[in-house]
Amino acid sequence: MKFEALLELVGSRPAFESAYLLAGSVDAGYLRRQLSGWVSEGRLIRLRRGLYVLAAPYRGVEPHPFLLANMIRRGSYVSLQSVLEQAGLILEQVPTVTSVWAGRPGEVQTPLGRFLYRHVNPALLYAYYPQDLGERQDALVAEPEKALLDLVHLTGGGDCPAFLKELRLEDIRSLSEQRLREYADRSGSPKLQRAAMILSGWIREGGVPA
Repeated sequence: MKFEALLELVGSRPAFESAYLLAGSVDAGYLRRQLSGWVSEGRLIRLRRGLYVLAAPYRGVEPHPFLLANMIRRGSYVSLQSVLEQAGLILEQVPTVTSVWAGRPGEVQTPLGRFLYRHVNPALLYAYYPQDLGERQDALVAEPEKALLDLVHLTGGGDCPAFLKELRLEDIRSLSEQRLREYADRSGSPKLQRAAMILSGWIREGGVPA
């Protein structure tokens, strides 16, 4: 396969998996060598085994970090501070895209960013939905209320008022008290239920106490 043919096939895709190219009588070994050569030449960026992004001069679309996070670890969804920042609930810029999934925790460092994966019990994988990211991209992203509860769950002392205050949540009234309580109750976790009770009180009061 020539590089021009590759561009015709994947030029409009934000990222692609090598399996997509294995149609017909394509020799898998030869294709892997070609892809490795294009990575060495700086034409492709390898995110993980079998997952690639075209280098900047050849891209037809800029890949969204949330989409890449989903593709690097299938079965994950974006959550925690990444969602809280996107929702305007925290002002701190979050350079790392953090996701949760049922697999092993880990970190993936790529030329396009750092991706962190936190482990949770499969029973806690809910309240995430496809989010339209623009440019015909979408990714599985937690509801802001679930992202906040995921953070509480994965943080020691996350249900303490002192920790919740330290988050400096902006526009807390944008959160749904009903969803917070529903998601906390669904978890069966007293820790999440305590946090939801505290946050619900602040929502009713119109803000985080000083």
